[in-house]
Amino acid sequence: MNVKAIGALTSNTPLEKLNITRRSLGSEDVSIEILYCGVCHSDIHQARSEWEGTHYPCVPSHEIVGRVTAVGEDVSSFYTGDLVGIGCIVDSCKQCSECEAGQENYCDDMTGTYNFPTIDSPGYTLGGYSQHIVVHERYVSSIRHDPSQLAAVAPLLCAGITTYSPLKHWNIGPRKKVGIVGIGGLGHMGIKLAHAMGADVVAFTTSESKSHAAYSLGADSVVLSHAP
Repeated sequence: MNVKAIGALTSNTPLEKLNITRRSLGSEDVSIEILYCGVCHSDIHQARSEWEGTHYPCVPSHEIVGRVTAVGEDVSSFYTGDLVGIGCIVDSCKQCSECEAGQENYCDDMTGTYNFPTIDSPGYTLGGYSQHIVVHERYVSSIRHDPSQLAAVAPLLCAGITTYSPLKHWNIGPRKKVGIVGIGGLGHMGIKLAHAMGADVVAFTTSESKSHAAYSLGADSVVLSHAP
């Protein structure tokens, strides 16, 4: 399948329009029309080759929201028309102890959504700055939000889960206090999630100008860590 994409041809040139090829639909695959994708700072690092081993052309993004257009004959969890999401992982060995425990990120053969080796052309994965993607159903998540909210859902698939996971692990809720250090992209998510869970949220920032943003996101108090 030939689709349009946006990617980097070199480490020091702007992103530009590309044509890429997606693999054919396998029996356990889900074909997805990409509607929205987030911009993670990882995308910038990889496109600029600030991390070793960038392959070009590089098509970033692992915060993908889209609609299912076709499913393989053995797919049982998704149907044409479903709203779905793709995060940072699109494949793994599926057999090791880490995979069996739902910890595919520790699998020695984990495949990231972009710039990871694959047997499919061009030899490495291409991400969400594109019209379409084909992914094994194991790495597809159901999205139940209203369609008008889908653009806001995309960042949940990386920044969102990165901040939600430790909050959930430590059973954050009412009568617990959470400190969020830094009011950047992850900090925004952390404040909103901890607030939604009912915690007393303290935001730490070096920028006085971000105090208002922290309060508007749900912080109960703000600490200026480099206050004069």
